Amino acid sequence: MIKTFTRRGILRAGAATGSAALLASLPTTRVFAQEPEKPSEIIVRAWGGEWVDSLKKGVSDRFTEMTGIAVRHDLTEDNEIQPKVWAPVAQNRIPPIHINWDTTTNATKSALRGVTEDISDLPNLANTTELAKPVGLEGFPMVNTYGYVYVLAYRPEAFPNGAPKSWRDLLDPKFKGRVALYNDGIGFHFPAQVAGGGSLDGIPDAMDPCWDFVREMKAQNPLLGEDPDFTTWFQNGEIDAACTISTNARAAKKNGVDLAWTVPEEGCKFDTDCLWIPKGLPENELYWAKQYINLALSTESQQIWLDGLGLPGVVPGLTPPEGLAGDPSYPTKPEDFENLIRISSAVQVQNESDWFAKFKEIMQS
Repeated sequence: MIKTFTRRGILRAGAATGSAALLASLPTTRVFAQEPEKPSEIIVRAWGGEWVDSLKKGVSDRFTEMTGIAVRHDLTEDNEIQPKVWAPVAQNRIPPIHINWDTTTNATKSALRGVTEDISDLPNLANTTELAKPVGLEGFPMVNTYGYVYVLAYRPEAFPNGAPKSWRDLLDPKFKGRVALYNDGIGFHFPAQVAGGGSLDGIPDAMDPCWDFVREMKAQNPLLGEDPDFTTWFQNGEIDAACTISTNARAAKKNGVDLAWTVPEEGCKFDTDCLWIPKGLPENELYWAKQYINLALSTESQQIWLDGLGLPGVVPGLTPPEGLAGDPSYPTKPEDFENLIRISSAVQVQNESDWFAKFKEIMQS
């Protein structure tokens, strides 16, 4: 059974011509007769831990080397930065960041609000897969940069009979206080809908099965946190299982933790992250912000950046990191998506804040 609301082909039809491929290989493109004045730095909002380390190595350091412009990473959480960007744009003030590394759902909210710059003129877009294109939006108010799976990560020693086959396996009393979830439930809502006896067709209008399963999980006293927390908790031996992006499990494994991950029978959420530029930047700073994103779409930067994260990118021909070829957390072919749950960004934008609030209400009750 294919658990997807939308399916997109992996590769954009057709191949780039020789001249287009050459243009796409260039890290920057000139839109002025001369390069505009360089700012001393650009500010990129990012996630911490393994996430920012990989971005720095694959994109930011290369950008500084090529341009001489320093890159400062603002580690304000993605939901917290949102109003801090929206307000100055609405007031015709300069926003506090140049680039937002964001979830596609959050970025879609910003795009619909009209606060994002169009970046459809980036030359490296010519060599990206269909995954790069935001669905349901005109042009490129943001560009998706990779996909990821919210896997069930687990300690093999805690599951001596093999990988957990169902999310319901986490309800075993021995896992009380030993399971971790994101503090707003992101990544967990959709498999919870199935684990609670519902169907994906019930999203978003008939989600009582989801909330019933969340209540069952609440009785397990799960730890609630953000990306860096999961790696730390696994390393410290505080948890046995987590609904988390595979990157966090892989980071703990690289640091010596015996860890594995799986896609249970109910499926796992698949989603994308993106880069976008808020409106209101000075013209020269907008130019250099675009060059940063263009570099992030180059084959070289995608390979380095996403090697660190262990995630499939949006440029064809990337080499999977060691051990991830064919892994369920690294989908690249249509059949790889058959047990992954994909809900349209439009549905998520309309309902995600309510889902987050409902999850927190249950967990705090």
